[in-house]
Amino acid sequence: MSTRVRITRSGRARPQGSGFELATWYLMRLTGLGLFVLALSHFSITHFVFDPANQTSQWIVDSRWGSLLWRTVDWLMLSLVIFHSFMGVRTVLQDYTRGAARTVLTMALYLGALALFAMGTMAVATLGFPVK
Repeated sequence: MSTRVRITRSGRARPQGSGFELATWYLMRLTGLGLFVLALSHFSITHFVFDPANQTSQWIVDSRWGSLLWRTVDWLMLSLVIFHSFMGVRTVLQDYTRGAARTVLTMALYLGALALFAMGTMAVATLGFPVK
């Protein structure tokens, strides 16, 4: 008896049923799309709208980080990058490890992602607004 495996264009089979694996599968696709849009818009705005020759570190702090909109966009990109990258590494761990090693490595991965997310959020949230 042969088992049929449904293969998607992404190369990884869509998880059957519902639950955490299916949610992660969909979120990986959504975060990838979000990252594509945010990274492309970030690059376009940084390199085409504003002259890179005039972008000093003081200009970035005053103009970009002085705006709540830019802080939100940068935080959203940070969140999507951390989720997408760490869930991608988690997929590799799930494919190539078994038993206790899988559990230990997965928990270390989650703790690392949480620590990076907390540090990035603190950096975005606590940097003072420039006084003009």
